[in-house]
Amino acid sequence: MRASGTVFKYGDNVDTDVIIPARYLNSSDPKELAVHCMEDIDREFVHKVQTGDIIVADKNFGCGSSREHAPIAIKASGVSCVIAESFARIFYRNAINIGLPIIECPEASRGIQAGDQVEIDFDSGIIYDRTRGTQFKGQAFPEFMQKIIRAEGLINYINNK
Repeated sequence: MRASGTVFKYGDNVDTDVIIPARYLNSSDPKELAVHCMEDIDREFVHKVQTGDIIVADKNFGCGSSREHAPIAIKASGVSCVIAESFARIFYRNAINIGLPIIECPEASRGIQAGDQVEIDFDSGIIYDRTRGTQFKGQAFPEFMQKIIRAEGLINYINNK
């Protein structure tokens, strides 16, 4: 399994309130959430993001409230993977549960810049920065996590079994 796209880069402590502002939580429709994804931290994100693009961030991505809306908004916006130095634990679980691939890799977080073209091999955990000609070793996704992601989330995975 692979992902590739253009990078949107963010810093430390990107919380769920800037990923999807609380004023939009009256909807659970992924398409509606995607329209407002990242708008309080990056007004241009929804106008520029393309299917397959990648978010790269620093420490503690997804901190704040435990809302599942945040990874849903990111996934629905077309983002194929989030790479960060570290993730808030509840965000990590929610992302996997809804089928959004995420990888902790401090070296990639530091080495990849906004606008870079990046490709990720989920089987090996290798992250290729095609723009800079560099690569980083993230953690490979275990087979069961890849199955959950392919199924578009844990509930679909369970229902398909």
